[in-house]
Amino acid sequence: MRLRRTVVLALSAGAAAMPSRRVDAAPTEPGTLVNPLVTTEACENCHLFGNPAPMAMDPPFSPFRTWQGTMMANAARDPVFWAGVAVADADAPGQTSLCVRCHAPRAFLDGDGDITSIDQLTNEQRAGVECELCHRSMEDLEAEVGNARYTIDDVVVDTNVPRRGPWDFTDGNDPPPHSWIHDPFIGTSRLCGNCHDVSTPAERVDDAGVGLGVPFNEQRTYSEWLGSAYAAPGDGFRSCQDCHMPAVDDMAACTAHQNLQSHPTGGRRHDLVGANRFMVSLLQQEYGSNGANEISDQFFETTLDRYDEFLATAASLELTAPREVDLTQGLAGIDIRVTNNTGHKLPSGYAEGRVMWLEVVAEYAGEVVYSSGAWDQTRGMQQDAQLHTYEALAEDYADGTQLHLLRNNHWIVDSRIPPLGLVADLETDPVGDRYTLQGDGTWPNFDDVSYAFPAAPQVADATPGDPDPDLLQLTVRLRYVINTAEYIEFLGDNGGTAGEHVAQLFDLAGGATPETLAEQTVAIAITAFGTSAGSSSTGDASTSDGSGATTAADTSGTATTGASAGTSTGGGSTSTTGSSSSSDGGAAEGGGGGGCGCTSAPGPVGWGAWGLVGLVVARRRRRR
Repeated sequence: MRLRRTVVLALSAGAAAMPSRRVDAAPTEPGTLVNPLVTTEACENCHLFGNPAPMAMDPPFSPFRTWQGTMMANAARDPVFWAGVAVADADAPGQTSLCVRCHAPRAFLDGDGDITSIDQLTNEQRAGVECELCHRSMEDLEAEVGNARYTIDDVVVDTNVPRRGPWDFTDGNDPPPHSWIHDPFIGTSRLCGNCHDVSTPAERVDDAGVGLGVPFNEQRTYSEWLGSAYAAPGDGFRSCQDCHMPAVDDMAACTAHQNLQSHPTGGRRHDLVGANRFMVSLLQQEYGSNGANEISDQFFETTLDRYDEFLATAASLELTAPREVDLTQGLAGIDIRVTNNTGHKLPSGYAEGRVMWLEVVAEYAGEVVYSSGAWDQTRGMQQDAQLHTYEALAEDYADGTQLHLLRNNHWIVDSRIPPLGLVADLETDPVGDRYTLQGDGTWPNFDDVSYAFPAAPQVADATPGDPDPDLLQLTVRLRYVINTAEYIEFLGDNGGTAGEHVAQLFDLAGGATPETLAEQTVAIAITAFGTSAGSSSTGDASTSDGSGATTAADTSGTATTGASAGTSTGGGSTSTTGSSSSSDGGAAEGGGGGGCGCTSAPGPVGWGAWGLVGLVVARRRRRR
């Protein structure tokens, strides 16, 4: 273990303007910091403040307020994390320190990297990815990015270790009460990559079980960005911070500078949101004002508001559908393009229990005629032959065991949508045959999907005396659930006390609520019914081999909508850049598959087709 030296420099607190380097810089090991991380409570004293008067109506941007309710701040409180640690520790005792190193860095640096339960953390160690972990991190080009190989500055300037950041306090105003270093490293994606590229000790194997000579690439969010068009210098460059920590021009630095109302070097909001909105709401129940009261509800509410804005930026939908439909012939020609607008795969990160999918529902007179991937609060995700999911599934190749992180060594499939311009690389390539490399050697950042449904002759005209056209409302949603019912059931059965706790939390909440990342609705004129009298019925949710679905309608016309979901009447093509809405629902795991298929003979929607994961939710409720 390398010992670190504390060097005291006789410099003014405001004099350090360039990053300092130590000859012994290396990923910081447990017990080596002579100057421990300052607690977040100390940072709160100066970095929790209201917006300056000219910005009073804008979203809050003080660092502490926007950070405290995030998953970053609560990484060490996340109950799903601790349940996963319990499973990993049972599979590979003593090998979970990497998990703690990322989620509870103070505990790791204190020498407590071997803990496997939240009950073993001190109050200070529950702060998660906290202020000084980032603001004392320094770039070490000799250290490999990933697996939380962060290097923490331990050199004292004047009376304390400088905080690193974008600020330059050379404007003639009073400097902060601590020493500081103007260091651009904190604004780079490489900093984020320290924890957002993760490899496990297992060797990755190919589809034949042959070792590939590389560790299993559990997640590669940073590498996905690094191989994308967003990492290339130029007008299209976007760092992780550009999306997850939006810039605020001329913002106040801290309480001491608040009365100045601005600072010429600007700053960034510490929004730090992704797609795990549901867990933030659970954490609020556990630790908010009505729970353990460790964190004020105002912080959670600030973060939840940011999710509502952020989720709508992740993807775009373009929908092309017929202008007319003869229900005695069926409905074909439904073409959808899903475009990934993020700088990494969509979805990205830890793959266990995460699935994004297309939900396609056609309704007439308030009844469902056709559907694929429809979501229900109790039953979960409809399992049908046209179900189109985006997910990464891993296994232990030797016996096919899944959901055991430290046993995973083989990717069964990775159908997540690549980011724009992603170059071919073993570490980040999709797995399976869904995507094909383009002519320029990059993966497409979009996915094209087609749907077709069979005749529904039993659907009756609900308004036979009305001369106005009857309309079939076709709605397509891109949906995402971050913790499926299957995964939570697995944690409940295999994660010990922590697993039982997380299963109870999800059960009481009715399961995870899926997010709607993008949504589009098209109205299709019905030209013919199978009958003009009697009650209408619905299409069958089960599917067959794709035969017998035709339509005489054309698919011409193109229109584009704005950022919110819209409706087009008369067919054609519409697109949307996303929707921040979510709907009620329990968690469920989607199956694989996709492409074009047709439903079997129409009839009432069969709940048996919703699959095992829907039954998982019901079984847990009976257990409660």
